[in-house]
Amino acid sequence: MDEPSMPTPPATAPQPPAPPIPLTELLAREDLGLRRIAGPADAELLWVHTSEMADPYPYLLGGELLLSAGVLLTDPDHYVARLVEAGAAALGFGVRPVYEAVPEALVEACDRYGLPLLEVPPETPFTTIARAVWRLMAEARHRELRRVTRAQQALATAAARPDPVPAVLHQLATQLSGRAVLLTARGEEVHAAGRRPHPEAAAALTRLSRVVARERPGSPASATDTHGDTHLAAYALGGGEGLVLSLATRRREPGDHTVAGIAVVLLSLLAAPHQGADAADRSVALVRLLLGATPAEVAPLLGPDGPWTVIHARRSDGTTPDALTAGALGASLGSALVDVGREDDETVRVLLPSTAREAPPQRGDGEKPRQPGEPEKPRQPPQPRTVPPHPGWTLGVSAPTPLPALAAADTRAARALAHAEATRTPLKVDAPVTGLAALIPPDQAAAHARTLLAPLTPPLADTLRCWLSLHGSWDRTAVALSVHRNTVRQRIGRCAELLDMDLNDMDVRTELWFALRRGPFHRREQACERS
Repeated sequence: MDEPSMPTPPATAPQPPAPPIPLTELLAREDLGLRRIAGPADAELLWVHTSEMADPYPYLLGGELLLSAGVLLTDPDHYVARLVEAGAAALGFGVRPVYEAVPEALVEACDRYGLPLLEVPPETPFTTIARAVWRLMAEARHRELRRVTRAQQALATAAARPDPVPAVLHQLATQLSGRAVLLTARGEEVHAAGRRPHPEAAAALTRLSRVVARERPGSPASATDTHGDTHLAAYALGGGEGLVLSLATRRREPGDHTVAGIAVVLLSLLAAPHQGADAADRSVALVRLLLGATPAEVAPLLGPDGPWTVIHARRSDGTTPDALTAGALGASLGSALVDVGREDDETVRVLLPSTAREAPPQRGDGEKPRQPGEPEKPRQPPQPRTVPPHPGWTLGVSAPTPLPALAAADTRAARALAHAEATRTPLKVDAPVTGLAALIPPDQAAAHARTLLAPLTPPLADTLRCWLSLHGSWDRTAVALSVHRNTVRQRIGRCAELLDMDLNDMDVRTELWFALRRGPFHRREQACERS
């Protein structure tokens, strides 16, 4: 008995519980004895449904393998047309007891409408087929979860590299076997990885990225499209920078969207690592500086009023860092104050504030409240941060410095970086003056240094300081100063002549080192920098 006609199913169908499985995998199960006798071999199964209605259309969601024995089959052509209209993936027809063989009219209709038709032998119950489909779906789901887990681990590892943004894009392109591009809102390429698609597909991908670029309100967070046999996808990154992750792949597999979502989260954090409440304070500080305020006046907006540390950094492989890579380094160091190297300079400079003051100590339950007039316990002052080595980077770090002396700290950080590169160490920290040298009044030490070093020109003093800091090594000094070793020998020889001193004497070296550390050349901005 036919059921009454029902309205058309909604356009948005529920999502399947597991990834679709190819029809070929089900046909490969020899124990089922299924045989395709009509229609194409390519189909993806999302569900299994059994129905003996003359028109099961109202009860189908799309993507089903519909199983039927043809109890109410009267018009095969209309029956198949309705199944195709409902989006059924395939039809399984069971022979016996109703039909001894699959009706020829049904075979012709399935060929005509392009619906795969399977012959189900009498010894194979429909429940066995359903169980096999669900098992295959569970296996597919397990494979998808394993793939997503491996991709998540690979992307997280890439995000921890010294060049995290290019590394994440490269890993994403590898995981999806396609092209991954980071674009600006105007369609300008920032980074890319993977094989380039056809120029027409690349242009379509750029157009798709503009759909999700957050330059106007109401833009979607993601969008997909196809261009020929290329699948395109675009995802807006968080952080308000207008960046878009665009993907072009030859095929679309289960889990691709999840893997792309993981990459979107990582790239959003890496591309805009310093978005937050303190961004407004940095903007205020910049505006005040442009309007004439002094650094001392705006410093409280940038961090605690304690000592600051200047860090100079270069990539260990000699490549020039871009703004995103430098920003990621600053984020890992704990600072948003990053200066990316200019065209003629590969150095990244980071200004690192001290740690914030500790909160007032809390009194325990058994502790008596503070009496009137009782002084509060002193709070810990801001403490300098400890800078660890960073893989892929060579760092030169100044000693913690008060705000008025940041220019000198910048010089010391440059010297420390040159020393680290010359000695091939990942990190060099410029130590403050301590020990016996700290016991001499600074004005007396500076006066003695000016007198002792008066014959030297600034380049000679710079070379002498660098040579002494590297224990008299000609080669390392040449590397640190980016000059030939013979140039170093000539300059050191000239220093010995002008000073009338034996530079092989340890006492002489000690006195000169003390003078260079406390004298007129200590605050220069050039010593041991790359020319």
